[in-house]
Amino acid sequence: MGLTPAPDRGTTAASPVAAGARVAIVAATACNLVAYASAFVPGGAPRWAAWLFAMSTVALMTAIIVLGAARGRGGIGPLAVPVAIMATLLAGGFAAALALPPVTADSPLWLGLPPAAAAVIYGIGLLPILVLPVAYARTFDALTLTDDDLARVREAGARHRAARGDAPRGGDA
Repeated sequence: MGLTPAPDRGTTAASPVAAGARVAIVAATACNLVAYASAFVPGGAPRWAAWLFAMSTVALMTAIIVLGAARGRGGIGPLAVPVAIMATLLAGGFAAALALPPVTADSPLWLGLPPAAAAVIYGIGLLPILVLPVAYARTFDALTLTDDDLARVREAGARHRAARGDAPRGGDA
């Protein structure tokens, strides 16, 4: 008893991009686990652990976005470039925060903040927020569910409820 798989149109089940994103999610999560576990080694976490954690977090966030945006065999289409820009901004922001020297009393300020803090606030927090919403807004009509997709989802739900013996809900007619 379950849903019959729908044709590939609009689904991520058969998408090589979605499959790659799932693999990346598992790999990045494993890397995060290794980075966290390294804190328990004698002497504390090694320097590479911060880099592993930062870059695997970027990979995890990017893979989740790709998985959410993947549509059928077409992948993420026009969102590929904005997602790549966002991943680059995040990786660069984390790298800058980790690579910059420690703050001293003589350290210059970047837009009112110490350099590493500015890299985090502006490079990781602010710039990606400017990229993805604009990209999604520009591609919304092309990438959201069509009326046919919604009808297919409703039909599948109705078949599933009928197979379980549930009563129809409002709006399912």
